[in-house]
Amino acid sequence: MKLSRSTLSVALLAALVAPAAHAEIALDVIGNSEVSFEGLVQADYNYFDSDFADLNAGGDGLDGRDSDNELRRAELVLKGKGPGNFEWVVGYDAKADKWLDVNAKYKIRGDSNHYFQLGQFKQPNSMEELSSTKNNDFIAKALVTNTFGVARRLGGQYRYGANDWGVTASYFTRELTEHPAPTPHGPGYGLRGNWAPINEKGNIFHLGLSYVDYDTFQDTVRLRARPGADLAGTRLVDTGNMTNTDRQKTVGAEAMYVTGPVKLQGEYMQTKVERYDNGNPRQSHNFDGNSWYVSGLWNITGETWGYKEGTPTTPLPDEPASGMWQVGARYDSIDLDDGIVIAPTSPTAAAAVDGVLGGQMDTWTVGVNWYWRSNFKFMLNYVMVDSSKFMARTPTTGLVNPADQNQLVNRKVDDNPNIFEARMQFYW
Repeated sequence: MKLSRSTLSVALLAALVAPAAHAEIALDVIGNSEVSFEGLVQADYNYFDSDFADLNAGGDGLDGRDSDNELRRAELVLKGKGPGNFEWVVGYDAKADKWLDVNAKYKIRGDSNHYFQLGQFKQPNSMEELSSTKNNDFIAKALVTNTFGVARRLGGQYRYGANDWGVTASYFTRELTEHPAPTPHGPGYGLRGNWAPINEKGNIFHLGLSYVDYDTFQDTVRLRARPGADLAGTRLVDTGNMTNTDRQKTVGAEAMYVTGPVKLQGEYMQTKVERYDNGNPRQSHNFDGNSWYVSGLWNITGETWGYKEGTPTTPLPDEPASGMWQVGARYDSIDLDDGIVIAPTSPTAAAAVDGVLGGQMDTWTVGVNWYWRSNFKFMLNYVMVDSSKFMARTPTTGLVNPADQNQLVNRKVDDNPNIFEARMQFYW
């Protein structure tokens, strides 16, 4: 399904002329269901100060030699409350041409913390992924979220809990919108538990554990990560296609602390890719990788956060005319190395790898956010990257200096770019 430009324009115009509101736009009551309309439009700009690999490689070249900009998201969402204890949602991203949340929920005895859910929804394994995209603290999600998080999948889910704790279990299969490249389709299952021993306005302490286990798609797994920039055309760490794989299992731990206008949070994930014997001992080892981040955010204008189903909720500005200002910093780390180098047989031969050497990367991100009135958000980020990856021979294309291409090196190659990012966002 594709939405035409005129359809999207009409939807945006309807939202623009509607009264400014943080909540969705109420449409009608149909079949005892209160139907509402939500939307999210994001436009991003990235400027790349590339080091070794050209981060703008593969781009269309229309936005500058070292920069790229594009419409990032154009999400249109219909929601319904009722009849009775039922709720439903149908969401579509016109930019990515894919379905978002498409599901129905039944709240047992009307309790929003005790329900069954069927359809496509975000899986219970990442606090950042489960949080609303429009309220992301930074323009790009953390490396751990983008690499190991399982987002929306078709399946069923059960949650039981209260305002300060909960347990969620899900079974999932593929995504509604299929992709040509191997992605974590499942089938598989996920578990997540969250507990907030302190949960009051302006004072929250959250802990969480998660686990997902799923069958690999076409017995192939590829783990890779962009350098904290969604528009970068190059991944600086990349395992390549790991074949003869059976299952991928990821365990996660998370924590968050809110005190007044300050929020600190972090997540850690360890993944294991189980591989069966394909006759080549160097390609039959199980693979282990990990990633984590810690971040801090300060609401300069004094607002604080709420707490719902194990995730933070972002408030409206106290003063809509001047808005809510935030400053923040995040440190990310990812390690996709799980192998050793086999020395070359001669000075002119390429070294071999026993296992997988996908590389290591650390990033610092600093940023400022401005929520203006109830429907607008502006973001600026600066990302500093420190990465290294073993290469027997350098890539044949896509490097800053063409003289570095297709060279025998048999060593780890450092790549330490910097990136400036900006985002404009409108939501209702």
